[in-house]
Amino acid sequence: MALTRRQLETFLLPLGTLVLLLVFWIGAVRWTGTRIFPTPQEVLEGAVGMVRSGQLLRYAVDSLLRVGMGFGLAVLVGLGLGMVMGLYPAVATGLGPVVQFLRPISPLAWVPIAILFFGVGDGAAVSLIFLAACLPLALHTTGAVAVVPAIYLNAGRNFGLSPPQLFFRVLLPAALPQLLVGLRVSLWAAWQVVVAAEMIAVDSGLGYMIVDARNAGKRYDLVVAGMILIGSIGLLLDMGIRRMESLRQVRWGFREE
Repeated sequence: MALTRRQLETFLLPLGTLVLLLVFWIGAVRWTGTRIFPTPQEVLEGAVGMVRSGQLLRYAVDSLLRVGMGFGLAVLVGLGLGMVMGLYPAVATGLGPVVQFLRPISPLAWVPIAILFFGVGDGAAVSLIFLAACLPLALHTTGAVAVVPAIYLNAGRNFGLSPPQLFFRVLLPAALPQLLVGLRVSLWAAWQVVVAAEMIAVDSGLGYMIVDARNAGKRYDLVVAGMILIGSIGLLLDMGIRRMESLRQVRWGFREE
């Protein structure tokens, strides 16, 4: 089946941009004559060595597990808190200022407190990921629920739906498109924070790999390899959330392009 122009553009434009970046990278290294910053070939060779040793996979899995735990907790708490705040204005009035006060505080500012409570290890990293993802998700959920037209809920009540049925059959589907936006933002924040937390609070993961490569012999090929892997995994995670937009239950909330 022939590809459409849009499909070709979707594939060829990013590929062309990637090629240009590689050409610029190689040219910049040769023009400056640096012996510190690696070429793409050196980065590839360093990454292959890490793959063969099994370290790269182990570090990536460790980071993903921490994000899974912290983000999972954030979804449970953030969605629940946001739903309650969106449904009950009095709760939003009471808790809203607290959430808005805590949200601008960088999760990394909580590092000393996290280490104090959980020690140096996974507990501290997971708690930082939770803080980074929970508050933005709670606020997005509050907004998504608050803008659901009251006529939807009233119609559900008129049809005799119980509160659980009203939630799962009316409120959640109506708010789901905006909830996905909140999930994307929160997952992005969680993935950023896990890398920073691993540079401080643990001795494994992709963030630790970057710091260790820098300190142990100035292996900038591994530093750049770690950065590329972090970006690639983050892109795949975001694509996974975006794939949910094609589900029948939420497709109505997104404009077809």
